[in-house]
Amino acid sequence: MASLLAAAAERRIAVIGDAMVDIYLLGEVERISPEAPVPVVRIRERRVAIGGAANVAQNVAALGAHPSLLATIGRDENGRLLREMLNSIAGDGTALVEINRPTTTKTRVLARLQQVVRFDEEEDSEIAKEELERVLEAVENVISTADALILEDYNKGMLAPAVIQRAIALAKSKNIPIVVDPKYRNFFAFKGTTVFKPNRRELEAALGAAVDLDHPEALPAALERLGVEHLLLTLGERGMVLVARSGSVQRIPTTAREVYDVVGAGDTVTAYLAAMLAAGATPAQAAAIANFAAGVEVGKLGAATVSAVEVLAAYDDFAERTEQK
Repeated sequence: MASLLAAAAERRIAVIGDAMVDIYLLGEVERISPEAPVPVVRIRERRVAIGGAANVAQNVAALGAHPSLLATIGRDENGRLLREMLNSIAGDGTALVEINRPTTTKTRVLARLQQVVRFDEEEDSEIAKEELERVLEAVENVISTADALILEDYNKGMLAPAVIQRAIALAKSKNIPIVVDPKYRNFFAFKGTTVFKPNRRELEAALGAAVDLDHPEALPAALERLGVEHLLLTLGERGMVLVARSGSVQRIPTTAREVYDVVGAGDTVTAYLAAMLAAGATPAQAAAIANFAAGVEVGKLGAATVSAVEVLAAYDDFAERTEQK
């Protein structure tokens, strides 16, 4: 694990997908509004973070690798803020295409760290033709120097079928691993990718059938239908299941000591998967290391990053707890 994490620091990871801004308004509830039966939250603190594909890139940087992010932003204040925050972590590796829609922004109101409400500012239709052409021009640039590719789909219109096809074709021509974090709109458009990482709800919705985790023999058939090399099914507190094209099914139990906030855990898993594959890990090794990273992330508030040092410490802690049992 240590050698793979060290090797990842020399790798460049291309991240293409939907970036967003996450705003957290933290406060306290002391009364109910006289205007409506809703709590009045007195805001004490405001936090701003980057989310979606931007958070994946941030996690790539946090583990020591070099992210090259391609995403779209609006011509607005949140777009300017997102650009500034990304430049601080990725430098000139960021390729942001300005488009004629608001920057996707999710605002969460929390009272004593319990979420009261979330409101979203976004448009999620496919981006316009002229904007799509500018994105396609940028795809080749970010992949040209990459050691692995991440396609991060949040169904905000960035990953149109043409972008997906072009990115996969370029990555396969370079023989670099491709990791996909899908959503429902283009679920079956990622054929030929290395690791396809849906959660259980997404997979069940796409297949139109429930997944029986106690009898996972049907999962290889799902992988065959998707046309990918490996299926990594994330299961929250139940860990993950890795399915290979050979038909093998491997359960990976969670290593989290406590779950504080699951927001951003999937982004952390995606970043670590790609970086470890780029460093030479097998898909099973990459999934195991990503699982430790997720266990660290869920102990933090919001979409947080996880460093290689934290992953090694989490492994040591898990090994010690296992020995004591």
